[in-house]
Amino acid sequence: LSYDKIGSVVERHGEAIDEVKYKKALHSLAPQTDSVATPVILTSGDNSTDGTRKKLKLVDIIALKARFDKIKVPIVGRVLVLCPEHVQDLLEEDRSFRNQYNDYTTGKIANMYGFEVYEYVDCPAYTVSTKTKLAYGSVITSTDKSASIAFYAPRMMRATGETKTYLQDASGSPTTQSNLVSYRHYFIALPLKDEAIGAIVSNVVA
Repeated sequence: LSYDKIGSVVERHGEAIDEVKYKKALHSLAPQTDSVATPVILTSGDNSTDGTRKKLKLVDIIALKARFDKIKVPIVGRVLVLCPEHVQDLLEEDRSFRNQYNDYTTGKIANMYGFEVYEYVDCPAYTVSTKTKLAYGSVITSTDKSASIAFYAPRMMRATGETKTYLQDASGSPTTQSNLVSYRHYFIALPLKDEAIGAIVSNVVA
C-alpha cells in the first residue's frame, strides 16, 4: 500500500518541535528559587501512595494565591499549570475538582481561586531542600520533585521566529536511496521581569 511517507515524517517533526518548545517555555517561566516576587511553595498533604512525596492540597494553591496577592499581582491573567502528580492529588481530594476535570464537553479544567488552570505532562523539577529549579535537561534524583507552575500572563513574553528546512533528496543519496529532512525552529518564551511567577513543589517525605 502506498502512503505519504514524507508527509507523515514532516508531521512527526512538527509534533516533536512543539513538544520541546512548550517544555522549554514552561521551564523558562518557572521561578529559579523562592523569593518575595517569585514564591515557591512546598505541598503539605498526606504521603503519596508510593511514599516519596507529600500530596498537593487545595490549601497549597490558596497559599500561592495569597503570595501573589501580597505582591499585588492582578487577578485577571493568572495562570496555573498543574503537573500530572498534582492533578492526581486534586482528583483524589476534591470532588468538585473531579467534576470540573471530567467536563467532557470542553476538556478544560475550570478556573480555581483566580487562576486559569491547565495541566502539562512535562513540568520543571526542583531540588526540594533549597527550592531551586533544576537546569533544563537535568537528571532528577530522589531529592528533586516535579512542580506546578504559576505566572501572570501579561508580564510574560514569547516570540516565534522562522522554521528552516534542511532537505536532501533521495537522488543525492545513492547508498541509502532515502530522503533526509530536518528542521531548525526559532522560539523563545521568558518573563519580562523576574516577578509574578511561582511554583508549588511536591515536598519530600522525611
